[in-house]
Amino acid sequence: MEIFRRIGFVPLLLLILALMVLHACTPLSTSSHEISVTVEDNGQLYEAKVPNGTNVQTVLERLGLTLGVLDRTEPPTYTILNSASRITIIRVKEVFETEEVVVPFEQQIVKNESLAEGETRLVQPGENGLQQITYRRLLENGKEVARTVFKVEILSEPRPEIVMVGVQSPLAPVDLPGHLVYLAGGNAWLIRESTGNRYPLVTSGDLDGRIFSLSPDGKWLLYTRQSKEAGQINTLWVVNLTTERPQPINLKVNNVVHYAEWVPGTSLTITYSTVEPRSAPPGWQANNDLYRLIISPDGRVLKNDRLIDSNAGGIYGWWGTTFAWSPNGNYLAYARPDSVGWVNLKEQTFEPLLSLQPLETGGDWAWVPTLGWTADGRFLFTIANGSQGEAGASSFTLKALSFDPLMMLDIVKDTGMFANPVPVPETQSSPQWVAYLQAIFPSQSETSRYRLMLMDRDGSDQRALFPPEGSIGLEPQRPVWSPLSSSNSPRWIAIIYQGNLWLVEIPSGQARQITGDGLTRRIDWK
Repeated sequence: MEIFRRIGFVPLLLLILALMVLHACTPLSTSSHEISVTVEDNGQLYEAKVPNGTNVQTVLERLGLTLGVLDRTEPPTYTILNSASRITIIRVKEVFETEEVVVPFEQQIVKNESLAEGETRLVQPGENGLQQITYRRLLENGKEVARTVFKVEILSEPRPEIVMVGVQSPLAPVDLPGHLVYLAGGNAWLIRESTGNRYPLVTSGDLDGRIFSLSPDGKWLLYTRQSKEAGQINTLWVVNLTTERPQPINLKVNNVVHYAEWVPGTSLTITYSTVEPRSAPPGWQANNDLYRLIISPDGRVLKNDRLIDSNAGGIYGWWGTTFAWSPNGNYLAYARPDSVGWVNLKEQTFEPLLSLQPLETGGDWAWVPTLGWTADGRFLFTIANGSQGEAGASSFTLKALSFDPLMMLDIVKDTGMFANPVPVPETQSSPQWVAYLQAIFPSQSETSRYRLMLMDRDGSDQRALFPPEGSIGLEPQRPVWSPLSSSNSPRWIAIIYQGNLWLVEIPSGQARQITGDGLTRRIDWK
């Protein structure tokens, strides 16, 4: 037993000695599991010892170093450190600087037939504009690494220099009542007292002509400008004609294609309808809605509320609906491809009086008849199409509608689709004339030229005024009456002929050319 114990003790002793040697080879501390890290921050160095496998963010937290929103590190904060490392903090600073830059004015040359050939006249001196450019600078540890344009703001629009140049033989000036405005070359012009007195109203060069309407008192012009912004077709503006230097005012209304009008009998109230832009032809989807906007005497928008919600607009409603207030403001008429009637604003409903057969145009447009109220508000003149034959051809009749009592009268047959009747705007006028257009080829009225016609409102005493027989006809348009003058000056109808403004004396039919540059697109006169 004693011998056995001695024999078993030797292996045990050898095992204990081996464990002691192994333990002696193991470090007494854990210092060999730590790594040295140097952090550089804006030229300052920080030292730290951290466990192997620590990430950069933890190192910064141990040293009490924080990063700003734009700051970064090299290597990035999520990097795992497995050996001695150097971390660099890059302090990023964002600085905004502004710079004002002069925007040079442009020169516009306007031809004037009232001046002798070669004669020039400075209508409006040019003024440079001013824009403020905001730059965004990025600084890394105090050094600029990027400089980009952050924002451009127009502080003052440049005012173009406008010089009138006499062309051809001078046209004799004509004395006129009221304010006559016309759109030429994307700009709005005012003729006051005489055709020799022309004043620039809006010189931005981007008026699209969709809306161009004077207020009932002739003191304000409502118009639309093309828009360069995505999702906008145009924008709605006003300008006061009575100020020394008219300043355009943005009404902050977009996408007005078919209708915007001053409401008669109210103070600076406008109604308008909108569309939604589309990439497919015709470029919009009509909302067929109606809004009322009220502005202050200085042009500020006081109220803008919706009278009619968006709706389908009947057959071919994608094209749009147009409206027209009666002169006394009692009725609001509407016209769309399938009907003409009046709007019940209280119930937000369309009450048809005349059903139409929607015209198959074969194109990306729809035919909508125009509306023209008599001055006393008793009759609404419009156009109706008859039976539709091959290729969508149709006959068109000028009609008069009465709301109270309800009745419809055929006034002139085979006028063409763009007859556009316009009654004389005053009740004092005698006789109660109606100007309209007559298609030279009624069966092809979509492409036909037209003649300016005059009649009494019952359809009697029809006469052709302009152009003379055998001359090139008029493009479809809406004739514009001159306002009634207190003097014995003649009554006029303004029209556009071959791109120029012409005045036709009533009832003689004597015509006078007013402009000669071929750029006139729209007219209004109050």
